[in-house]
Amino acid sequence: MIFPNPALAEDDGLLAVGGDLSLERLLLAYSNGIFPWFSEGEPILWYAPHERCVIYPNRILVSKSMKKILRDEVFKITLNTAFEEVIFNCANTPRKGQDGTWITNEMQAAYINLHQHGYAHSVEVWHHEQLVGGLYGIKINRVFCGESMFSTVSNASKAALIYLSKLDLDLIDCQLPNDHLMSLGAEMIEREVYMKMLEK
Repeated sequence: MIFPNPALAEDDGLLAVGGDLSLERLLLAYSNGIFPWFSEGEPILWYAPHERCVIYPNRILVSKSMKKILRDEVFKITLNTAFEEVIFNCANTPRKGQDGTWITNEMQAAYINLHQHGYAHSVEVWHHEQLVGGLYGIKINRVFCGESMFSTVSNASKAALIYLSKLDLDLIDCQLPNDHLMSLGAEMIEREVYMKMLEK
């Protein structure tokens, strides 16, 4: 069970096609800076972007209004208490400009399996006992490879990410950039720099 050298990935990051989502294959992939990303009905596609969108925990940007929300404890935030609910919500929350989800039933089952074996983790954000936001991903050494986040009320996913940044991590891997992540201080780094962090 081997992957091609990630340096051979295409310009868009596509590295390999096929295989399965077994625990061993997923751990091998993430340990080499590779992640699966595909839609229902497609074969499994494996990506290793040449540039990586990341957040250094000590450089995360927290706005004044966000600091106040956290100080006032508007949300209750927990770790690993509702992994299955978080991944279900990430898969089913409608997103602007996206038709359907890449978090297929097969993907959900694979990450729940990783969670049950202690490799995948979730952060949950609660408001009045309701789950209103969260994120999940895989921890490899001192890097948290974030997979997806969701929010049904304003600022809930931000609160989850800020909470994550205060855990004992060197790097939060966001994989691909978007405006929301960039506003929180995400930056792009070369794959070689990312791999050094991953191997620490």
